[in-house]
Amino acid sequence: MATRATIMKKLMKPGNTRLREFKPQFLEAAKKTSWNILRGDRVQVIERKHKEYGKQGIVTEVDRKRDRVTIEGVNLAPYQIKANPDRGTKSRTIQKERSIHYSNVNLVDPVTGFPTRVFRKFLEDGTKVRVAKKSGAIIPRPSILSIRKRPARTNVTESDTVSDDDVWAITYVEDSSTENTKTRV
Repeated sequence: MATRATIMKKLMKPGNTRLREFKPQFLEAAKKTSWNILRGDRVQVIERKHKEYGKQGIVTEVDRKRDRVTIEGVNLAPYQIKANPDRGTKSRTIQKERSIHYSNVNLVDPVTGFPTRVFRKFLEDGTKVRVAKKSGAIIPRPSILSIRKRPARTNVTESDTVSDDDVWAITYVEDSSTENTKTRV
């Protein structure tokens, strides 16, 4: 029987994803049911100890499993791209955005331009909107959300329906003569 130490060694090996499920940050992220920050929102870093404190940018990615957001042009770090001799490319270093924890950023108020907290409200027509606490201004949903992040597939196969006539065509008719009828005795 394996001891506790050997089990922990196996769990701590690089590439093991089972341990990731029990980290506190993943447990906290799983508790959340609603997020105020969406892809395409303008946010500002509000964590005073963060090196990017006070910078504003547009959210490019929201990672809800880890409770983190990636902001365009903020929290840049060097990222190494390996060389590929087959393609004839050299290795190089580029600057890439790293994610920031969700709690370290706030939405920017569209009226004042400063970070603000948000609450939700229903309008008279029944639509649910985000409202800035400081100015009371409605923060609209970003228009980029209407564009798919992963484009829909464009290749058509023989199993796809191409025309409207094919959609409404009757392809199955139930034959009542072959139906098994049971008689009670």
